[in-house]
Amino acid sequence: MGATFKALRLHKTESGAPDARFEDLTAADLMDGDVTVRVEHSTVNFKDGLAVTGRSPIVRTWPLIPGIDFAGVVETSDHAGFQPGDRVVLNGWGVGETHHGGYAGLARVKGEWLVKLPDALSNAHAMAIGTAGYTAMLCVLTLERQGVTPDKGEIVVTGAAGGVGSVAIALLSRLGYRVVASSRRKDSEGAYLTGLGAAEVIDAADLSGPARPLARERWAGAVDAVGSHTLANVLSQTRYGGVVTACGLAQGLDLPGSVAPFILRGVTLAGVDSVMRPAPDRRDAWSRLARDLDLAKLDAMTTHAPLDDVPRLAADIVEGKLRGRVVIDL
Repeated sequence: MGATFKALRLHKTESGAPDARFEDLTAADLMDGDVTVRVEHSTVNFKDGLAVTGRSPIVRTWPLIPGIDFAGVVETSDHAGFQPGDRVVLNGWGVGETHHGGYAGLARVKGEWLVKLPDALSNAHAMAIGTAGYTAMLCVLTLERQGVTPDKGEIVVTGAAGGVGSVAIALLSRLGYRVVASSRRKDSEGAYLTGLGAAEVIDAADLSGPARPLARERWAGAVDAVGSHTLANVLSQTRYGGVVTACGLAQGLDLPGSVAPFILRGVTLAGVDSVMRPAPDRRDAWSRLARDLDLAKLDAMTTHAPLDDVPRLAADIVEGKLRGRVVIDL
């Protein structure tokens, strides 16, 4: 049977809520792929929380090892781009949804899904960044490519104490932007957010109610991980020619707003997908993370936990109780 490794595997139940079990598996239990990776670290993303708790139908193959990202070392490879010993990171591609994911000691995936890690980033740092931080970098790259420079004005980051928000603040502040953090935990997390580089922290309640078609112009750009009324309010307050990047739906999938910001102020709403992103964009994002992210700030927003803690942490992230990034040490 070969050596065993520990994994968290979800099983379908009649109630609809998955049964999460810690199991000892072998390589024979893995799915098809041309690269096998010894997983060293994973993390807990909002999507992982939904999958493990069953709050949303994320998982579509049963039984399944969840965990939408991981970092580790290649053990075997039939892919020309990877050799045993390569340090790699994976984000997206349906891993943790339809293909076994990162909450296991071993993973087998398609080589085209992997990115070699820059030398400046350890495997642990890669998962402190995780899909959340990688998505934040994609948002920053989008703002830059749309011409939003630090001299254009303030950037608002919603869901600021979460994974995307925390990394976005650290990145944007280091790049010279004036960042305003929006958090429903303003009082308890204010010092944490200013420590990451936020120039100001505002109460998320200011943005979470019904939006006016147009409000007073303030933001040159935005990184929004919340959606719904929050995104509508951000759009209504964005300055002429501003750019809003949307990458999350913590408040909801809906967008109860107006076309007024688009047709009267020329605002751009740029959707940012991290799951199916082409390989050149992925390599660019990880290269920029290695260059532009202050690792001391990354460490300040990161905690570590064992695999056994994932079910509890999954519930916490869905309920908005987690701050920053949590690395799961395999």
